[in-house]
Amino acid sequence: MFEARALSDRVEAVRQAHAPDVQVLDCERDFETLNPAVAEDLGLIVDALEPASYPAAWLPEDAPTLLARYASSDLTVGMPGDGSVVWTRQTDPPVVLVKPRVEGSPDSFVDFLLAEALVQVDLEVPEHFIGFFEAAYPDLDRAVALDPTETYQIAAALFDGWVGLQTREVFANWHDDHPELAAAWQDAGTRLEDRVAGLPRAVARGETEFGDATELACAALKHAIELPAPFAALDTEAYLDHGPAYAIRWAEKTFDSLEE
Repeated sequence: MFEARALSDRVEAVRQAHAPDVQVLDCERDFETLNPAVAEDLGLIVDALEPASYPAAWLPEDAPTLLARYASSDLTVGMPGDGSVVWTRQTDPPVVLVKPRVEGSPDSFVDFLLAEALVQVDLEVPEHFIGFFEAAYPDLDRAVALDPTETYQIAAALFDGWVGLQTREVFANWHDDHPELAAAWQDAGTRLEDRVAGLPRAVARGETEFGDATELACAALKHAIELPAPFAALDTEAYLDHGPAYAIRWAEKTFDSLEE
């Protein structure tokens, strides 16, 4: 199921600089969440498995089943919305898992995704949004007034945006040391600009659900491109500094305005 991935010189340089102990593995099959038995197979590769767990009180009563499983003591690797490259610290050493779906993508973009994952591991940010919101997640649930799946999407997006505010500071310094990775980062951002700029119109016309719009806007934060309202309020030092409290307040104000 897992095989060590050969890294390009530029990605290996990022690994050595940010997370030299991390193992980067190709996965045989695509997954959203690894089958528990398959996840346990990581124990054959790493020194130890250290499943994460969180208090049940941090979850709303109607939380999605998969989120409840993640918060339990079960080894749960990968969650909805994680993308083509997943990392976890539930192993010692940490691992980065590359899904087969990256095949066909430009090598430069795949290298950027790998480098991004290595930087995230180095930042020691939580692995999942439940470790970001913690006991305040039910407050976000009340603020957005959506169904559990849509609330999950909003929470994951807001967490992704907060992480992106940190990773982009690293990416911005790559122009000298890792110009190919810097170019891939900028190119990905350029490709998002028109879609992001059109989000308010798309939401107003009912062409895009607000959760999808939030997901795209927050993903754009790591590329340092201009965001339209109400998402521009997330591109601030205040969000970086105050994290979940700021995110919940943003959600309260935003959803109040949507209901007017």
